[in-house]
Amino acid sequence: MSNEIVNKVANSSLINVDLSDFAPKDNIIVFDIKEFLFKGLILKERDFRKALKEFDFTKYKGSVICVTCSSDAIVPMWVYMLITSYLNPISDRIYFGNKKEVYNYLFLKNIHQINSDDFTGKKVIVKGCGNVPLSEDLYIAITQKLQNSVRILMFGEACSAVPVYKNKNK
Repeated sequence: MSNEIVNKVANSSLINVDLSDFAPKDNIIVFDIKEFLFKGLILKERDFRKALKEFDFTKYKGSVICVTCSSDAIVPMWVYMLITSYLNPISDRIYFGNKKEVYNYLFLKNIHQINSDDFTGKKVIVKGCGNVPLSEDLYIAITQKLQNSVRILMFGEACSAVPVYKNKNK
């Protein structure tokens, strides 16, 4: 009788998917329109245009930029176009929203880029916890992405996986 410890999970046909592997690694910078408004609330077009013209946009180079307005100011749509016209030469990754919203959007985008054919007919466990905070919509996205390909989809860890979906045809 051998006392060798065998990792049955590593030797099984289970595929572990860790959603944190799809977390955006990009540097996300916020461009807050509030900083260019009079008293953080009022858009004075001449002053606004002058401030943008004098602003050093090069610090945004190579970053993902989220354009937002953290105050309750009324911001006309042309403002977003004008800001984008300044940011476009610096980055092609400009989004509307706060940092958390843009981060989540990029996270979902990475999940949607998964090649589901790689999981055809496989047993897949989507890891339940990790170092990166994961929201419900990420679990919905991975389920939508993999359900039509996998044979079995589970949640959790191999020692305590919760069955989510079983395709009887595969």
